[in-house]
Amino acid sequence: MKVFVTGATGFVGSAVVQELISAGHEVLGLARSDVGAKSVAALGAQVHLGDLGDTESLRSGAMGADAVIHTAFNHDFLNYGAAVQTDTRAIETLGEALAGSGGRLIVTSGTLVLQRKEPVIVESDSPDPAFPRKSEDAARAVAARGVNVSIVRLPPSVHGDGDHGFVPTLIAIAREKGASAYIGEGLNRWPAVHRLDAARLYRLALEKAPAGISNYHGVGDEGILTREIAQVIGRKLNLPVVSKSREEAADHFSWLAHFFAMDGLASSKWTQQQLGWEPQHVGLIADLEHGWYFEQVGELVS
Repeated sequence: MKVFVTGATGFVGSAVVQELISAGHEVLGLARSDVGAKSVAALGAQVHLGDLGDTESLRSGAMGADAVIHTAFNHDFLNYGAAVQTDTRAIETLGEALAGSGGRLIVTSGTLVLQRKEPVIVESDSPDPAFPRKSEDAARAVAARGVNVSIVRLPPSVHGDGDHGFVPTLIAIAREKGASAYIGEGLNRWPAVHRLDAARLYRLALEKAPAGISNYHGVGDEGILTREIAQVIGRKLNLPVVSKSREEAADHFSWLAHFFAMDGLASSKWTQQQLGWEPQHVGLIADLEHGWYFEQVGELVS
């Protein structure tokens, strides 16, 4: 298939591009700059210039493809409302371009946005209406117009070489504050997945998902205690590991406090059964123990 990939230069998107090409698919990757274009071309994909705010570039890219994988999102947590609006318009535009073609749109969401009914978050759970990100609402509206849609939900930590997400931000905060912290007793749990396992899930959803709409969970580690994450960071940086109250956490973690306080135990058992997907790469703690995370000077994610 010819697949249009947004976020093709990103941490997850670039792995998806490589996974698709390795499986024999033709990839058209969205790039918003000359540097990005060179990066996409280096992966072996065709280049499509544009960005999430350019709906015409999104439309033309999608209309020339058999399917679209939407991994791009502007993670500007200080201007989150605008990022959500841009993402919603992008999904609507991609869906309109695929309408009537029989193609599939794969949209990225997160496990933390879900309203958990049972002790473990599962694929049948729906997004919490109070959560600001509306990717799934937009995707379901597209599906209601007859487009085949799959929603891939990723955990808060998608890890591996090149990670610039939540965990590197925790490391950077620990360096800045002189202590590695968790909130309360640190018994809330974060799920995680290696980026290469996540990339394989996108490919399997492309190849195996049934007609209509389906939800899949890219979860490797179902739930790691946030205290355990803080302890590894503290040991690696030779810093004290401390508990922060919820009131203290806002000052220590800034915008990340809200996310690091969440309990997100999540399962991917149904996804594994349906698609034959099984995580094969190291978990988050092993990655922190042996990976590159502490060889760099972390930068706070804006």
